Amino acid sequence: MRFGYARVSTVDQNLDSQIDALKVAGCDEIYQEKMSGKRDDRPELNRLLDKLREGDVLIVYKLDRLGRSTFKLLELTSEFEKKGIEFVSITDGIDTTTPVGKFFFRMMASIAELERDIIVERTQAGLKAARARGRVGGRPKTDKSKLEAALSLYKAGDMSVPEIVAATGVSKATLYRHIERKQGEKDE
Repeated sequence: MRFGYARVSTVDQNLDSQIDALKVAGCDEIYQEKMSGKRDDRPELNRLLDKLREGDVLIVYKLDRLGRSTFKLLELTSEFEKKGIEFVSITDGIDTTTPVGKFFFRMMASIAELERDIIVERTQAGLKAARARGRVGGRPKTDKSKLEAALSLYKAGDMSVPEIVAATGVSKATLYRHIERKQGEKDE
């Protein structure tokens, strides 16, 4: 059987173009997912992988729809090879049933990983340069007077946490973190 796998990263994105291409490629069944490719716990992909048998073909619109890291992609295609499952990536022109297709797949996966590594390296260099100039990244610190007001309101018990957040501008996470800290200090 010919199986298709279509994935986009967010629920706002559309799968139509991938599904159309998979239908043209002759897929008998198409599994669809709206979830980041970085995650290994993609339910629809896992269902598909469990269903694949020797002689089946897995078709994706583009290589990065299946996985983001070279390691994960090579792990999957190695598993496919062991099980006698063919792999095709339509837009990348990859067909692992041929020696050239296998080589091309590994080369494309390596290039994709290199690109991501370069982006990470540039980001880290930019943050380091900003810190060297005295700029500190991250979320701005919460105003102490607002935080004390939020804690007082919480302690009084007259307002709900969402009401306190709206009144003081202190985030719910910050409020809870400081509540836990205060309780920890009392316990010591």
